[in-house]
Amino acid sequence: MTTYKKEFQRSIQQPESFWAEQAKRIPWFKPANTILEYDEQGHARWFIDGEMNICHAALDHHVEHGRGDQPAIYWDSPVTASKRTITYRELLDQVARFAGALKTLGVEKGDRVVLYMPMVPEALVAMYACARLGAVHSVVFGGFAPNELAVRIEDAQPKVVVAASCGVEVDRVIPYKPNIDAAVELSSHKPDACVIFQREQLLGEMGPRDHDWAELISQSAPAECVAVKGGDPLYVLYTSGTTGKPKGVVRDTAGYAVALHYSMEVIYQMEPGEVFFSASDVGWVVGHSYIVYAPLLRGCTTVVYEGKPVRTPDAGAFWRLVSEYRVKSFFTAPTAFRAIKKEDPDGSLLRQYDISCMKALYLAGERLDPPTYHWLDDLLDVPVIDHWWQTETGWPIAANLAGLELLPTKAGSASVPVPGFNVQLLDHEGKQAKAMEQGSVVIKQPLPPGCLIGVWQDPQRFQSAYMAAYPGYYLTGDGGYFDQDGYLFIMGRTDDVINIAGHRLSTGEMEEVVGSHKAVAECAVIGIHDSLRGQVPVGLVIPKDGFDGDELTLENELIALVREKIGAIACFKEVLVVDRLPKTRSGKILRKLLRSIADGKEYGVPSTIDDPASLQEVHEAMLKREIGSAHNARQL
Repeated sequence: MTTYKKEFQRSIQQPESFWAEQAKRIPWFKPANTILEYDEQGHARWFIDGEMNICHAALDHHVEHGRGDQPAIYWDSPVTASKRTITYRELLDQVARFAGALKTLGVEKGDRVVLYMPMVPEALVAMYACARLGAVHSVVFGGFAPNELAVRIEDAQPKVVVAASCGVEVDRVIPYKPNIDAAVELSSHKPDACVIFQREQLLGEMGPRDHDWAELISQSAPAECVAVKGGDPLYVLYTSGTTGKPKGVVRDTAGYAVALHYSMEVIYQMEPGEVFFSASDVGWVVGHSYIVYAPLLRGCTTVVYEGKPVRTPDAGAFWRLVSEYRVKSFFTAPTAFRAIKKEDPDGSLLRQYDISCMKALYLAGERLDPPTYHWLDDLLDVPVIDHWWQTETGWPIAANLAGLELLPTKAGSASVPVPGFNVQLLDHEGKQAKAMEQGSVVIKQPLPPGCLIGVWQDPQRFQSAYMAAYPGYYLTGDGGYFDQDGYLFIMGRTDDVINIAGHRLSTGEMEEVVGSHKAVAECAVIGIHDSLRGQVPVGLVIPKDGFDGDELTLENELIALVREKIGAIACFKEVLVVDRLPKTRSGKILRKLLRSIADGKEYGVPSTIDDPASLQEVHEAMLKREIGSAHNARQL
C-alpha cells in the first residue's frame, strides 16, 4: 500500500485520531478534548471546546520562536510602481495596533466587521486584527457595486466597515469610498463607524461616521489576542452570484487552522521560511486560505500581488514574480495561463527569468483543460498539479499530494481525494456510480476540518443547499467520474450538463475537445433551448493571438472535431468566434450568465464582470450570427 493510500485510509477509517494528531501542528491556549461532534443537522464540527487564536498561531507564535525578522509579506504592486517587504515582527505590530484601533470603536468578540479592500498589506492587517479580537470578518471583493456591498452589510450587520479609499487597476483608479457611502445608504443596517485607509492615488471624502486609518492607529494602544473556542466563527465569506441572495459561508477557527497547516505540507510541500505565491485576491476563498492564513500559519512568506498580469502587455509577470521572490510553490487559475498562452504561445517570456526555485505549479478555480495542461507540462520542468476545491470547503478536496507522495499526473484529472474527504459518485437514484460512469460528486460525512460550518443566519438554507439531496452526504454541485485507478475527473457543475433529446451530455467534455484545437486559446460551451431536442450546445471560441485563418473554416473544423470525439449525438453545430468572454475577477468564465442570456432572461451587467463591454460584445455577436435559426436568435 502506498504512502498516500495509508494516509487516506487512516483519515477515513479513524477520523478522530487522525485529526487529533494533525491538531498538534498548531499552538493552542487549551487543546480540545472533543475532537469530533455532530450538530443537530448531523454536520461534523471539530475541536469545538479547544481554545486558540489564529492570529496568535500565525504571528505571535512565530515571533516568539525566532521568526520575527523573516519576511512575512512581499507586496508587489506594478499598478502603483510600489514594493514592500514586511517582517513577521512588523506585521504583528501593525495588526496589534489596528486591533487596538478597532477596539476603541467598540469591536468585541463575536462582532462582525466588513472589509472592502484591494490587494494591499493593510487588507491582511485588518483581517488578522479582527481575528485577534475574536471578531468575525467578512471580506467583500474590492470593486463590488454598492448594491452588492449593501446586501452583504444588510446580512452580516457589521459594527464597523473597513475600506480603502480606492483600488488601482492597470489603466484606471476605482473609487471605493463612494461605493461604501452608497451601500450604507442602501442598507437598513447602519454600521457604527467606517475606517478608511487613504491611498495617495485617490483620497476619499470623509463623513461624520468615518475615521482615518492612520490617525486612528496613532491614538490606539496595541491589543492582545483574545482566546476563542475552536468552533467559534472566524469569518463569513459570501459566495458570488448574479441573482438571488448570496450565501454567507461560515468558517470556524480551529478546524480551519488545522486543515490549512496540514495542506501546506502535504499538498503544497512548503516548509517554514519558504516563499508561497497565490495569484488571487483576498476577496475570494483562495485569498483567504492561501494568501492570508495558510502561509503564515506554516511560517512561510506570502506574496501579495496587486496586478493583473493577464490584462497587461506583460504576459511574463508571473515568471518575474517567481524569479524575484524565489517562490517555491505557485498557485493560480487555469484561465490565467490560457490568457498567457494566447499572448506568448511559445513561452519565450519564461526564458527571460530564472525560475529554478519553483518546485511545482498548482492550478484550481476552474477545470484545467488538457490542452493547457500539456502546454504547461511541456513548458516547465516541474510538476503541473491540478486540484479541485470550493469556497465551501476552504481547502482542496482532491489533489496530487506532492508533500506526501507525488503520483503520476493525468490530464483533465484533479488526481485523488485529499485525506479526510470521503469523495463518492452517486447517480440520480443515489446509487454508487461505477468507474468511468459519471455521477454527482458528493462527500460522505464527516466532512474534514476546515469546511463550512453553516450559512450565516440561515441554517435551513445550509441544509437544503448542501445536505438534503443525499442524506449523510455533502452535495458539491459538481459532476464527474472516477477512472479505474481512482483518479477523480471533475466535468463541471451539474447544471452544466445539458439534455439533448433525452441524452445527458457534459458541456465540459465538449469544451475539452474544442480547446484541443491548435488555434483555440479559450472556449466555453453552453446549452440553449431547442424546441425539437430540448437543448443544443453552442461553442464560444477565442482564437490564439496571431490566428489569421478563416473563421468559417475554424468553425467547421471544431464542429467536425466534436463529432469525431463525442459523436453526432452531441448535436454540436454552432460556433461563435468572439474577442472576449465575461469573467469574474478571479478568472472564472461566467457560464451561468451566458446561459441566462441564451435562455432569453432579462439581464444586467453584474459587478463581478471584469469588463462589462465583454458581455455586451458576446451578446451582440450571438444576436448578429443568429444562432441556428430565427427562434434561437429571438431567445438570445
